[in-house]
Amino acid sequence: MESGAAAGPVAGRFPFPYTPYRIQEQFMEALYGALEAGRVGIFESPTGTGKSLSLICGALAWLRDWEEKRRQEEARLLALGAGGQEALSPQQARPESADTAGQPDWVTAFVQKKEERDIVDRLKEEQIRRKKREDRLEKIRQNVQLKYAAKRKRCEEDEAKRLLQLSKEALSQGPGEGALDQLDHNEEELILAEYESDDEKKVVSGLEEDDDDLEEEHVTKIYYCSRTHSQLSQFVREVQKSPFGKDTRLVSLGSRQNLCVNEEVRRLGALQLINDRCMEMQKNKHEKKSNEENEGKKRRVSRTVCPFYSFEQMQFLRDEVLVEVKDIEQLVSLGRETKACPYYGSRFAIPAAQLVVLPYQMLLHEPTRNAAGIKLKDQVVIIDEAHNLIDTITCIHSAEVSGSQLCCAHSQLSQYMERYRKRLKAKNLMYIKQILYLLEQFVAMLGGNVNQNPGSQAVSQTGTVLKSINDFLFQSQIDNINLFKVQRYCEKSLISRKLFGFVERYGGPASAVKTNKENQKVAGLQDFLLTLQQGSDKEAGTPQSSPVEAEHDQLRTASPLMQIEGFLSALTNANQDGRVILNRQGTVGQSSLKFLLLNPAVHFAKVVEECRAVIIAGGTMQPVADFREQLLCSAGVDPARIMEFSCGHVIPPENILPIILCSGPSNQQLEFTYQTRDLPQMMDETGRILCNLCNVIPGGVVCFFPSYEYEKQVYGHWEKSGLLSRLAARKKIFQEPKKANQVDQVLVEYAKCIKRCSQTGGQMTGALLLSVVGGKMSEGINFSDDLGRCVIMVGMPYPNIKSPELQEKMTWLDKTMPRAGGQAPSRVLIENLCMKAVNQSIGRAIRHQKDFASILLLDHRYARPAIFNKLPQWIRERTQVKPAFGSAFAELRKFHRGKLDAL
Repeated sequence: MESGAAAGPVAGRFPFPYTPYRIQEQFMEALYGALEAGRVGIFESPTGTGKSLSLICGALAWLRDWEEKRRQEEARLLALGAGGQEALSPQQARPESADTAGQPDWVTAFVQKKEERDIVDRLKEEQIRRKKREDRLEKIRQNVQLKYAAKRKRCEEDEAKRLLQLSKEALSQGPGEGALDQLDHNEEELILAEYESDDEKKVVSGLEEDDDDLEEEHVTKIYYCSRTHSQLSQFVREVQKSPFGKDTRLVSLGSRQNLCVNEEVRRLGALQLINDRCMEMQKNKHEKKSNEENEGKKRRVSRTVCPFYSFEQMQFLRDEVLVEVKDIEQLVSLGRETKACPYYGSRFAIPAAQLVVLPYQMLLHEPTRNAAGIKLKDQVVIIDEAHNLIDTITCIHSAEVSGSQLCCAHSQLSQYMERYRKRLKAKNLMYIKQILYLLEQFVAMLGGNVNQNPGSQAVSQTGTVLKSINDFLFQSQIDNINLFKVQRYCEKSLISRKLFGFVERYGGPASAVKTNKENQKVAGLQDFLLTLQQGSDKEAGTPQSSPVEAEHDQLRTASPLMQIEGFLSALTNANQDGRVILNRQGTVGQSSLKFLLLNPAVHFAKVVEECRAVIIAGGTMQPVADFREQLLCSAGVDPARIMEFSCGHVIPPENILPIILCSGPSNQQLEFTYQTRDLPQMMDETGRILCNLCNVIPGGVVCFFPSYEYEKQVYGHWEKSGLLSRLAARKKIFQEPKKANQVDQVLVEYAKCIKRCSQTGGQMTGALLLSVVGGKMSEGINFSDDLGRCVIMVGMPYPNIKSPELQEKMTWLDKTMPRAGGQAPSRVLIENLCMKAVNQSIGRAIRHQKDFASILLLDHRYARPAIFNKLPQWIRERTQVKPAFGSAFAELRKFHRGKLDAL
């Protein structure tokens, strides 16, 4: 078996929907080998080379072979067990000889036999369980009647529940109780339930009725994760089309925002609000159950439970999911149809699934992973679109809160405590007081007073200060508080959800409260929220906001405590792995506290330790050193376990023309440093280059600038000098919008314009799109065919070296990482960040085998060996360095004319 594994599979071993390219075969062979040998692989396959299909067919072919080997091994052991299950032979049973330790041979033999029998018994149990599952799924596959029977049963149950509810309501309209301090029934939900800490809690309540089922064996599986919801859906569609589409048990996981089918909860909009409301409804369901058992002992509160959280229906949904590959959209419609929660139903399908498709956050954030029931032990993880993996892990584990949020949360929580003081148990009051103290100290660290309006408190010492976690805890005098316990309290008591309900109820101008004293307080809360809202609008400085910004606004004003919980959680990281940034701006409200994670490896270590194999894949993974040093070696991965695979592109060499241009038409040397790029002659030279190119390049030209500010500055300069109108005579000019919700509209117009020009001919030859590196257009958008016949990169997009966060990261790297090739790790980081951004942007133009495009890098520094070697191999091999503009222009004209004639 070993020798076969080492040799790796031959090309014909991979089922594929069409004849694969040679590089796809090489990719699948390397992938199969990595999974078989349990390696950590960094795989690079340029977009347009069918990476998704290679991943699917390579990984599932390995899984199929692995399962077959397991079955053969099991059969062998069971056969041995069947032959060797008799009682011990008389020779073994005779206690004649004893070994040196004084233990007779027959005892040793007996223990050995018992271990073998235990293995056999376990295998038999697994086999029975597997058989049961396969029979159940087969039945669903075959028997459509079963579906309809289940559906009818659900309708009958719904009707019965409705009638029962009506009867209960009719009964409850009898004489009311004159209970002391009685609150109306909606307000009862706002009161925190009695809290028991972990030390006191003996029994953890869960889905009591189904604990046995939840302990289902986790089969060997592949976890595939990517960045966005649409990338995951696209991947699932590829699986459906692949030869494995019919018989793979696949489950798609997503957030409640994507999967919730309860309209009342969906309407909340912001993810955190949806999460908390859902958790609360579940808690109500369990409380309801225990209340019904203790009925009559105390007055019961009617609390909302979710009608979709029905275990029986979710089991039905789980089986439906396993029978046929479904993407998120299909899962949601199935949930609506079956009246079952897709969020939890899909989680029940994890143990039996062979392929689990999920977003980054769910896999890389340990608490989320555990909550979802994901077990990584001995499993395979594939992280796709992983070029930003280090940043992603850093972002997931970093958190920021503003002074406005801290003051707002303090105000809300104080008023909540005042209103319900008589109804809250001692433990709740203790934790609320601790949280209030934390908020007070955090605001003091920003130089403010929590009881005054943060918008009108000026900060005396502005600027940015970085502190270690321990220093921050000591200086804010909160080192005597157990943050782990406070964090757990927030999580279990759902305090932020109760607070949101309280603000929702009393934050609106229409609502009145019983007593005058409280009335003033609540009116004060309303005014306070309004001033905060206005303050935050001023900070934003933009009248219209995108859906994402709107969601943040909603959270910022509605439930700031939710954001603060994330910050508290971040403070529980180890002291050496992160820093707290105190950012003091004009007012306390505009100031903020931010936790910055410096060492992403600590959060990735568990993934690589537990998994059988981890594959980090992407279209452009160069430069790879970052992954190797900062992520894998720092996470304790043995360098011998790491493998790299990079394949070329499927396009013929003559379909791409990359040029590094060192000077412009008037012999101005091209060097866009912070000092030189603002010079008028530099901006003029850039404009002249573009004017010349737009004369000879048909279709779409995409020009990337290092930042929005610089793009705006150059555009303004061209407008004044008249260069813009010269450009506009050949190409219609489009600018990348800053707001995410306007990107699609600009792209549609851009594409329409190019299509129109190619059909009508005339002086106008297409469109020019001015974009920004790291903006919306530089990732995830394809400029295939006429949409991107030339990609131009203006200067080198180095990150802002003055940023305190980047400086801290550089210092940390220089302290903890070895020097590579004589260069300081901080210097390497800056270059790598720049080249990763460049590679992402220039890879946008070539999207399939017959595509062609030219790539122009405007800056002589690209020709330096250290930089040049960080370009993707398939581009680097074909790149020409041109010291003067004349020969570069001739080359470009020849390339595009030749392509036009060939079309």
